[in-house]
Amino acid sequence: MQLTTTNRQGFAPATITEAIQFSEMLASSQMVPRAYQGKPQDIMVCVQWGYEIGLAPMQALQNIAVINGKPSVYGDAAMALVQASPVCEDVEEYFEGEGTPNPVAVCVAKRKGRKPVVAKFSVEDAKRAGLWAKQGPWTAYPKRMMQMRARGFALRDAFPDVLKGLITAEEAQDYPQDELSLNSAVNSRQSKPANPLDLVAPPVRELNKPDIPEPEILEPTISAEPEDVVVVEEAQQSEVVVEPDDLAEANAMAQEIAQDLEEFEPTVVAIGYQLVAPGKDEPLGIYQTLDEWQDAYEAMADKISKAGKVEPRQRMTKLREFKEANEQVLNRIDTVKRVRTISGHQRRLKALGATL
Repeated sequence: MQLTTTNRQGFAPATITEAIQFSEMLASSQMVPRAYQGKPQDIMVCVQWGYEIGLAPMQALQNIAVINGKPSVYGDAAMALVQASPVCEDVEEYFEGEGTPNPVAVCVAKRKGRKPVVAKFSVEDAKRAGLWAKQGPWTAYPKRMMQMRARGFALRDAFPDVLKGLITAEEAQDYPQDELSLNSAVNSRQSKPANPLDLVAPPVRELNKPDIPEPEILEPTISAEPEDVVVVEEAQQSEVVVEPDDLAEANAMAQEIAQDLEEFEPTVVAIGYQLVAPGKDEPLGIYQTLDEWQDAYEAMADKISKAGKVEPRQRMTKLREFKEANEQVLNRIDTVKRVRTISGHQRRLKALGATL
């Protein structure tokens, strides 16, 4: 792997292959933040974010955090990026009303050729947002957190082009967790749904269920006919004369059909992503999400590459055939997450003696 060297910024990968190897190397290191250890795909995305906003790879790893599935930058790094920008004239921070029950953090962001942007954040603002006396930094360092909140508002409004839409990590940490985020942890204290019916699981989609109408039990209505005759009213208001024995038999038949319907168990066809093996009709497994499918794919590819009784060249061929058989699903995986599969495939071939 050849890395490009730049002045005072260390080195950085120049191609996608180098980026993958670079990310894998950092993921196995103890010198990167714990959130990135063992996650080369996250490191690659973080480094790319750093390039876009002007941070070197190691600076990006130290200053970009993913909170609730969204990237954010720490307040000090945001200040550094803004002050390093040629469009920045000055950034001023101070407190108003110190010593009073409601001090206010103020940040004035001055951009060249434009009016200053003034952002304020007071104790009352923090109380309305449910942040004041909140366990954590808001209890230990309330003034610092107020300063970071005012700074984040001012810098985002005055220099959105410099920060590329990123918010400060201090602000992102105070937002509630996104329940739909694939990367957020499950909140142990989930709020109660507004509608109790939301707790009811949706019905299972059943395929191949025959379209059998509900049986209709005939309800007799007695008319002014002789006592041994019953008149049944139909939808078209036509009168049909039915003998009592015939009516009893019809009702019994309808009840029998209803009982058969209750005991009927339809065939359910599984829906999901199939993991297939070359030359086999039956899938190795069916998975509901692409993440589950990718985990199963990686496990099977590792099993093929480590089949000790098969010659290395035959194992390489089987790996290629396995990859081609599942190409359609592989192409549906997100580009960033696909890095894991690409790097894993290269690693297995290299271990078997292939020259990449």
